[in-house]
Amino acid sequence: MLNHVTKIFYKIWGGFAIPYRPFRFRWIDFFLILGIAGLFYGLVSVKKEWTGVWSPMVEIDLNPWALPKYTFFSMVRGILAYGLSLVFTLMYGYWAAKDKVAEKVLVPLLDVLQSIPVLGFMPGLVVSLVGIFHQSNIGLELAAVIMIFTGQVWNMTFSFYHSICNVPADMRQVAVTFRFNWWLSFKWIEVPYAAIGLVWNSMMSMSGGWFFLMVSEAFVLGHHDFRLPGVGSYMSVAVNHGDIPAMGYAVTAMIAMIVFLDLFLWRPVVAWSQKFKIEDTRSQVTAHSFFLNWLRKAGLLEYIRSTFSFFINFGLNVLFSKKEPLGEESIKIHFVLRIFIWTIYAAFIGVFGFGCWKLYHMLQSISLSDWHLIIWYGCLTLSRVLSAVAIGTLWTLPAGLAIGLSPKLSRIFQPVIQVVASFPAPMLFVLIIIFLHKVGVGLAYGSVILMLLGTQWYILFNVIAGALSIPADLRETSKLFHMSRWQRIKNLYIPSVFPFLVTGWVTAAGGAWNASIVAEYTMFRGKTLSTQGLGAMISQSAESADFALLTGAVLTMSAFVVIFNRVVWRTLYRIAENKYSMN
Repeated sequence: MLNHVTKIFYKIWGGFAIPYRPFRFRWIDFFLILGIAGLFYGLVSVKKEWTGVWSPMVEIDLNPWALPKYTFFSMVRGILAYGLSLVFTLMYGYWAAKDKVAEKVLVPLLDVLQSIPVLGFMPGLVVSLVGIFHQSNIGLELAAVIMIFTGQVWNMTFSFYHSICNVPADMRQVAVTFRFNWWLSFKWIEVPYAAIGLVWNSMMSMSGGWFFLMVSEAFVLGHHDFRLPGVGSYMSVAVNHGDIPAMGYAVTAMIAMIVFLDLFLWRPVVAWSQKFKIEDTRSQVTAHSFFLNWLRKAGLLEYIRSTFSFFINFGLNVLFSKKEPLGEESIKIHFVLRIFIWTIYAAFIGVFGFGCWKLYHMLQSISLSDWHLIIWYGCLTLSRVLSAVAIGTLWTLPAGLAIGLSPKLSRIFQPVIQVVASFPAPMLFVLIIIFLHKVGVGLAYGSVILMLLGTQWYILFNVIAGALSIPADLRETSKLFHMSRWQRIKNLYIPSVFPFLVTGWVTAAGGAWNASIVAEYTMFRGKTLSTQGLGAMISQSAESADFALLTGAVLTMSAFVVIFNRVVWRTLYRIAENKYSMN
């Protein structure tokens, strides 16, 4: 009786009723406190690094004992970039899906931003931030985080946007029946429906950020050599020196970090996201996480969670859960909101016009023959991108279906592919190039293999997410009708995963375009290995600080991506929305 009274007892604080939960200290709480203390110590070290005096070049210690600190610094940059990517995804994706006027601008703009490689953002970003924070490392650290962010965010945003567009009609009807406003629909309908795809694309996005880790932490801009302490810069220096043992140490450290994030971040999140699966019967495919089970037993975490969730939910409900205003008040609010949106449009058009005027003067120094060469190189890179996507689809589609539909294969291969996909492929490029050289394959064809190493996982993760989202009742129905395996593949599995597959193709193609800057142009022991292509031209012009040629090449790459997206991918998305949506 006393325990029951304690559970329903409320503390009154500041005029609010806060549910009181008794705190019971368990053995897991001891390890949780140690982990929090260790994390706090690590963040203090990061703070010292960020606020330290800026140096034009940081000496990277190739001693393996320096790697734990470097690895932690890289992990913090990746997690900060992911947090920024998640906020951007929720805001941008929701806006593009809900505002039909904004959609006509935001979606093509997303195509353009996705097509701009890291080296396209890097020069202006680094110069600007280092100039603003010239007395500390904050500018260079922010530049590295934003460059990692540009390798993560587009995949997540595309996934979330298309998930909201494909919310089943019956779920939207529920929101209308219960008179949900936009916030309640977002919280209880749209985000839960998009959760599984967003989680799997988040894992893939983190992998995309690691892909350019070496470029983000160590890069050359003209006569300046910018470096930050991290496992990416450690690998870059080891490659430049031809230090094979140091390269092995960096690979080991990277694998350790990926396994750590898989065990303590992604596997718990995947297991948690299964509750958002839409089905009428219990699924046989369930994901488990020992760490998530431990956290659920932690009394301290439950106490903190219940307290903070009360204040967060209370604040959000006060802000967004009010009933829709009626009459003149509603008209005034919508009028002010529309003025605000059109003000943003006007500001964007002004900035865009000013940028076009500056670009026009910059591009005047590029001759007509250079433009012909740029377009020809763009066609060569396009052929390699499409080859990488096609080869990746040949094995990822059947493999993704098999893993997503089989409980046994899911338990075995999901953790493995999360680790393998998260490993930054450029760290292995040198070894693969040496192997290709020995078997007589040049970089013109070998670059397709290098692109494939980083882009095939976009397709695989999306197919697995699509297979996991197939309701168990539909699978049971196919068995009741005694459908053959081919009939199930043709009439259920492929139509169900097709919207996810198109998202995988779009993001894989965008990733391949970005990967071309390191697949077509790389260095080993001071020697440059390159082939003709737009990616190689971008890398060469960035290294020589030829900003006019760099701008022309980046704009051409953006034009190729946008035109292909408008003509091909947009048509496939319409087919997915109209014919294969889960309605």
